[in-house]
Amino acid sequence: MTGTDRYSRDGILAYAENFPFFRLIGLEILHVEPGRSRTRITHREDLTQPAGIMHGGVIATIIDTGIAHALLMTDRFLELRQERGALVSVDLRVKFLRPVSEGAIECEATVVKLGRSVIHAEAVVTDERGKEIARGDATYMAVPGSRLERRGGES
Repeated sequence: MTGTDRYSRDGILAYAENFPFFRLIGLEILHVEPGRSRTRITHREDLTQPAGIMHGGVIATIIDTGIAHALLMTDRFLELRQERGALVSVDLRVKFLRPVSEGAIECEATVVKLGRSVIHAEAVVTDERGKEIARGDATYMAVPGSRLERRGGES
């Protein structure tokens, strides 16, 4: 990406707009800031399970992606990035509260605890009427670059 740092707000939004998987499922990053993000997916027939409601995996994906994007501009992530480290998901939990058969859903993700090694974040997914569709949370581990195995002969 030229001219814009991939991990600046503009860089994150531009990268997400062209990311193939996000385009495939219609996932939009609406807002990103350190510790928070807002994402959206609109219901489509090809995103449903056999009963015609949005597939649970799509809802889990918006939660996972929302939480990951809430982490991208945090000081801890930027510090890890400089040392070639990473944030790695350890756990993702989703509670489905109501089905989605039309319209868009939005996910508001918030980092709850940004520790040196362990990070916890939560997300709430709502429909266009503001009704809760799902809740989720995730635990991430901060892995320094020196502890990551590299492929292709990198150390």
